[in-house]
Amino acid sequence: MTTSTQHPLGSGLLATIMADESFRPSEPGTLAETGLPISLIESLLIKRLSVVGLCSGRQLANDLSLPFNVLESLFQNLRSRQVIVHQGAAPLNDYNYTLTETGRDRAAIATRACSYVGAAPIPLMDYVLSAEAQTIRAESPKRAQLKNAFRDISINESLFESLGPAVNSGAGLFLYGEPGNGKSTLAQRITQCFGHEIWIPNAIFEDGQIIKFFDAAYHQRSNDDSDTLLSAASYDRRWVKVQRPTVVVGGELTMDSLEIRHDPNSNVSEASLQMKSNCGCLLIDDFGRQRIEPQELLNRWIVPLESRIDFLTLASGKKIQVPFEQLIIFSTNLEPCDLVDDAFLRRIPYKIEISDPSPKEFQLLFQIYCERFECEFDAEVVDYLLKKHFIEAGRRLRRCHPRDLLSQIRNFCTYNDLPMEMRPEYFDRVVKSYFTAVLGDGGNKSPNSQAKRVQQ
Repeated sequence: MTTSTQHPLGSGLLATIMADESFRPSEPGTLAETGLPISLIESLLIKRLSVVGLCSGRQLANDLSLPFNVLESLFQNLRSRQVIVHQGAAPLNDYNYTLTETGRDRAAIATRACSYVGAAPIPLMDYVLSAEAQTIRAESPKRAQLKNAFRDISINESLFESLGPAVNSGAGLFLYGEPGNGKSTLAQRITQCFGHEIWIPNAIFEDGQIIKFFDAAYHQRSNDDSDTLLSAASYDRRWVKVQRPTVVVGGELTMDSLEIRHDPNSNVSEASLQMKSNCGCLLIDDFGRQRIEPQELLNRWIVPLESRIDFLTLASGKKIQVPFEQLIIFSTNLEPCDLVDDAFLRRIPYKIEISDPSPKEFQLLFQIYCERFECEFDAEVVDYLLKKHFIEAGRRLRRCHPRDLLSQIRNFCTYNDLPMEMRPEYFDRVVKSYFTAVLGDGGNKSPNSQAKRVQQ
């Protein structure tokens, strides 16, 4: 899909028009329809040939993710200019190509100018339109979708009453509470509420710059069986069909991660984290403990959070306008009001506390994890654990405890060649090492008040 018209970001017009059908990039039929300069496609071809040495025209087209019939005229042009030559016939009425001496010189110059070799990029405006068409704000997940996303984990039913409207709004939210209660897990599951896969580009082209976009660390390729249908029905292979992304960043977050990063040696740029999370979720995990101050993040995002538009700077110095179309989730162990001011909190309208589990939910969590660890569940042993190692010791319950304690019991049983079982003496053994290492004195503050809380 290509266009030369300007589109007002944030208007939602395209999302409204395409709400009833999936965005699907159409295959270009000519070089002009790629939206790219012919010189760029030519440089990608000769750089690829310089890497592989000898290659058929169809394979070169496949490497660039462009239709072979679109590139045929370019092959002829390069051959007439003695940049490439035939090196024997190839199947399907094709030829094998290699670079001439002139071609190798041009490839070396092109590589020094920009070392990117791979799928041809798509124009920036095509990406802008795609993000607008696939925004999560065009969807309205209901209770059924939310329950389905959390179907295999334990979640307090009352939490759905707060979490559901927050997810439905697409406006962003704070998840706060004590560590170990599953805030990060909840945040990562939220993306599943929106369902549907999306199309993202391998790379973007703007103002002579190539910006790499697809990132295997955040983007999971679709396993949809419809891929076989897509091969029969043409589509633009410069795009990749992926699951809606969940980009998770923690203490390693820096201001540089929020900008387009440029490598001066390769002259290739990398999309910012918020661009990669568009049409999905961006989770700022352990918010308040990053290398940057919360106020710096506020100053950087105060306009995008309001307008749903972000402004980024290319290596050339040109400012570009891109969508800010993701559900932003801040997960923190601290009170939100202790981290940021009212102006920032106003732009994140939902603040949801993730509280400690009740003894009943604690039992349910053990039951869930016993199935995963292939261990028979014993409610009486959990009652023993609760009484001796939580109520009497004044420890607070955390949702991570069943998983972690069972994991240690499994390791103990494996080491001693014993069957995996829930036995009181096993818990006595692993609790001593687990809580000493993880909680220390912090897990035993105010025993009386803690015990009362567990008994509630």
